[in-house]
Formats: sequence, structure tokens, C-alpha cells
Amino acid sequence: MNNRKRKKLANRLVAAAALRGAAQVAALLRAGADPAAADADGTTPLYAASVHGAADTVRVLLAAGAPPDAESGHGSEGTPLCAASCWGHAAAVRELLAHGADPRLREDHGTGLAPLDWALAGPHPETVALLRAAGAVPTRAPSGPVAATEGSAV
Repeated sequence: MNNRKRKKLANRLVAAAALRGAAQVAALLRAGADPAAADADGTTPLYAASVHGAADTVRVLLAAGAPPDAESGHGSEGTPLCAASCWGHAAAVRELLAHGADPRLREDHGTGLAPLDWALAGPHPETVALLRAAGAVPTRAPSGPVAATEGSAV
């Protein structure tokens, strides 16, 4: 497959992961789209699906070989698990964890927030519980909404 077609498929796959659902993503994967390839903005399909809470699409992409911990957006977006955790998408968080996403991995090449930091800031108690059960720990001192959630039983 030539480079132009690869780029076109990558752009289409990211758009499908964000907006069109698992069936369209599966069709693009069958057509040769790389589940790990980012679009022109650096967004990966798995990140796009995770930030939108599309658990079925997340599952399809992970089964096709998308790396669960790949950062997206040239350092401006983060990891799929951080994206799903930030918005409290518990079903997507479950899929990512089941496929080996690291609950302790901080985004921005290890210098940013961890998934639990994002979930606590939500606050998203179901997501917090999932992450804690997987061994996640917060990486920043509590403040604001995070402080209010930290002491809560979740």
C-alpha cells in the first residue's frame, strides 16, 4: 500500500473511531487501515474512541493490535486511558484495562497526569473505583474537586 493511501486510511479510521462506531472501524481495518496509525494531527484511533467513550470501538481496535498505552496528539492529548478516565467512560476504561493499559502511566511522556488524577477531578466514582482496583495511584497533590473526592468512599 502506498503512503498516500495509508495516510488517507489513518485519517478515515480516526474519524470513524470518534464518530461512526465499531462497524465502520472494523470495515476500515479489513481494508488495511493500521489500528496504531495516527492522523495528520497525531490523534490515534484508540484515543479518539476512548475520549468519546466508544467501548465497542475500543475493543475492536485493541483486538486489531492498537497499543493500549500509545500517546496521542504529539503530546497534546495523552493516553487512551487518561482520555476515557477524564470523561468517566467506565466501559472504555474496563476495555483498556482488560487489554493491558497501564493504570499508573502518566501522560506527556511520563511528566503529566495519570488516569486516576483525571478520574478524581471529574469526579467519576465508578471510574475511580476501576482504576484503584487495577492498582492506580494519584500522582498529584489533591486540590479543588480532587481534594473533595480523595477522602470520599468510592
